[in-house]
Amino acid sequence: MKITRRLDAPQRCATNSNCPAVFALSSGDVAFIGRVAHELHDSLPSGSGVGDGEHLVVVPRDVLISAGWTPPAG
Repeated sequence: MKITRRLDAPQRCATNSNCPAVFALSSGDVAFIGRVAHELHDSLPSGSGVGDGEHLVVVPRDVLISAGWTPPAG
């Protein structure tokens, strides 16, 4: 599996470690660079969980919109 292209509009990064992004993968999946949000684990809905090798990641709304995401109404 490889990154095939960037899906969002590149953001100006303060440092190389603060650059949220959305990427298309050769498998058809999508990869994100975002902030790991351990503080949200306790508020996950029933039946949801973060498994071994997974992370709950926050990606800024404007990054997702620049990648073509349409926010839900209301």
